[in-house]
Amino acid sequence: MGLRKPKSIKHNGKSLVKILEAHERFFTGKDGGSRADLTGADLSQTDLSEANLSGAILRNADLEGTDLRKAKLSGADLSGANLRKADLRNTDMTEAILPGADLTEAQASGVEFFRCDLSNVDFRRAQLRNVNLRLANVSGAKFSGADMGVAILRETDLAGADLSGVDLSTALLPRGFSLPQAAKKSA
Repeated sequence: MGLRKPKSIKHNGKSLVKILEAHERFFTGKDGGSRADLTGADLSQTDLSEANLSGAILRNADLEGTDLRKAKLSGADLSGANLRKADLRNTDMTEAILPGADLTEAQASGVEFFRCDLSNVDFRRAQLRNVNLRLANVSGAKFSGADMGVAILRETDLAGADLSGVDLSTALLPRGFSLPQAAKKSA
């Protein structure tokens, strides 16, 4: 089954294409722009690759299986969003807000999660290779079974995160954090 195109989707009576165009104008400071508010939108299985959604409001949006490769989501509010099995490879999510979001089995390798609020995010079985989690809030996040090869975790407080079954042998860990500590926490 192919992905849906933005032109075929409406949210609150407006075309998704028009919402994205107005958001681009808002983001670049041009007249006639308005921030994209896609709270609760059904954007599942949609091709949003390379979309600029920086600062957009996507609270509780359904983005399951959506292609967001190389999208810009810096500062976006994705609180409670469903991103199960979404393709987020090489997406910029710097300072994005994602508490309670579901990224189970997401393809998120190469994602910039710098200074993100990832509290209580479900990353179980997600592909998180080469991600930057520096200064991210991962309290209550579930990483069990995730692939975190070469993940950057420097300056990240891992207390309260579930790292059970995660191989951190190639990850850049916070100072003073040792692999035996991770093993004990996951036991």
